[in-house]
Amino acid sequence: MNAPLRIAVYGASGHTGRFVLAELQRRGFVPVACGRNPAHLRELATIGFETRVAAIDDPAALDTALAGCAAVLHCAGPFLDTARGMLDAALRARIPYLDVAAEQQSVADTLSRDDEARAAGICVIPAMAFYGGLADLLATAALGGAHDADAVEIAVALDGWHPTAGTRRTGERNHYPRCYVEHGESRIVPDPAPLREIIFPAPFGAQQSVLCTLSEAIVLPHHITCRQLHSWMNLTPLRDLRDPATPPPHAIDDSRRSAQRFMVDVRVRRAGAEKHVIASGRDIYAITAPLLVEALQRILDGRSRGHGCLAPGAAFEARDFILALAPVLEVSFDPPG
Repeated sequence: MNAPLRIAVYGASGHTGRFVLAELQRRGFVPVACGRNPAHLRELATIGFETRVAAIDDPAALDTALAGCAAVLHCAGPFLDTARGMLDAALRARIPYLDVAAEQQSVADTLSRDDEARAAGICVIPAMAFYGGLADLLATAALGGAHDADAVEIAVALDGWHPTAGTRRTGERNHYPRCYVEHGESRIVPDPAPLREIIFPAPFGAQQSVLCTLSEAIVLPHHITCRQLHSWMNLTPLRDLRDPATPPPHAIDDSRRSAQRFMVDVRVRRAGAEKHVIASGRDIYAITAPLLVEALQRILDGRSRGHGCLAPGAAFEARDFILALAPVLEVSFDPPG
């Protein structure tokens, strides 16, 4: 019998990283917990994980951390500061690289390294997370194989947002303007950003929302030609995020998931027809782990589409991928076919 594959998780001691460790174990992989903080990794070692300390600016230490691993899952932001060093290490090791970046500039920088990834013969997928990858997969599935759209409208509703320390650090670090697509051209989101009311299905209903694009506005146009691409988020979670007194996530069960509910409502228009897909679930940090590890599984068993730097929707058969995430992700299509 083949031995279980060892998978490096960089940022393993963080909030999302711990969900990823658990998901890897659930699927029969052997996680190797990697990161920058020896004290945090010692805590993981006491509960049975192999640990490796490596600073992101220490290439030799990163090479040692990835030795013997079949892939690296990068969960340590801000990715504007960490993605390049970790991707460099993955390229040297010639192993797949996946990250959970929401920062548009980081994702664009990663996708720009396609020639290097192809030369190394590896698959590189940034933004394989709730922000970025999920909306990309949903829109791609709704398009049913088409590679262009007249309009893609993405609306995200959260009933609240208790941000992690990593989320706060990323927000403080990310000073790049956000982009969206209008009339086939990339444009900067204006300040102040436009507001509109969006009617979500129950339990959210009518929500005042703001144009708020994240990494989906980079990965989706990377493989789908869009005349228009807008992403909206309801104001409730953004108020939480901007309040320094908002506490971090609070686990309510043994899985460590919080009570937070989310909904992602995607509508695509093409050639006069509209298709609509909705995904919902609990805890935006927790759902990132099955998204990330499902992608890894498909890369390792040959169900990804080639090598190079790929958007999630380009790398996989999108509809099959998102339906495989049941029951942690509830998905409905309109029309259902």
